[in-house]
Amino acid sequence: MNTTFRHLTLTAVLGTAGLLASAGALAQSIVVASTTSTEQSGLFSFLLPEFKKASGIDVKVVALGTGQAIDMARRGDADVLFVHDKVAEEKFVADGFSAGRQEVMYNDFVLIGPKADPAKTKGDDIVAALKKIASSNTEFISRGDKSGTHAAELRFWKMADSEANKGTGYKECGCGMGPALNIGASSGGYVLSDRGTWLNFKNRADLAVLVEGDKRLFNQYGVMLVSAAKHPQVKTAEGQKFVDWVTGPAGQAAIASYKIGGEQLFFPNAAK
Repeated sequence: MNTTFRHLTLTAVLGTAGLLASAGALAQSIVVASTTSTEQSGLFSFLLPEFKKASGIDVKVVALGTGQAIDMARRGDADVLFVHDKVAEEKFVADGFSAGRQEVMYNDFVLIGPKADPAKTKGDDIVAALKKIASSNTEFISRGDKSGTHAAELRFWKMADSEANKGTGYKECGCGMGPALNIGASSGGYVLSDRGTWLNFKNRADLAVLVEGDKRLFNQYGVMLVSAAKHPQVKTAEGQKFVDWVTGPAGQAAIASYKIGGEQLFFPNAAK
């Protein structure tokens, strides 16, 4: 074998090895379709470095309203779905897009509004509060984006018998949780928020928590591996590692340890 041929062969072998290494590196990453609340609360910025340390897998989070996140997973554009609308999640599973749903954690929704509370909503009854907002035509900022928070808000309006008449102050922004809170802060409107995003929200202006503690405000999160039977390109092994980690002892402990100002934002409940 002459020197030139040997050099070319070695170059080809090294090049192939490099390509295989690059392919391996690319395989060690997943896409998680999730909600704006898990991102804007700062939870993923806290969790994902811990998961990367444990697994070597990079996670790209695409944060959308829950409805949009579910649509993304249905198209096969995500490996894992991590959202908070149990009814929609169960339909996702029933339609064959995942083999099963696992509960991960919970927190609660809170009604945010101006400290002066012009609609007199303060207390622990979300339904009574919405009735007062509707009857007084006070400004209410709805996300209007088919998110888990928006779905919960619509359920509460229905309970208040105000589904069709939410008052003249009702406005839909079609936006995420953070932008909705920003609008509320600038206009003095009421906003239904998940507690995690509220605790991480810096631009509070004159806003405060006015309604909390109603058991109907419970906010459960679930995680699902997207079905490879529906979408063969799904990174099943890597995605399952994420699901196992976030519902396992290490991930659950990490969720419990995430706090802002000493206050815990999410409460792990996968084992339950």
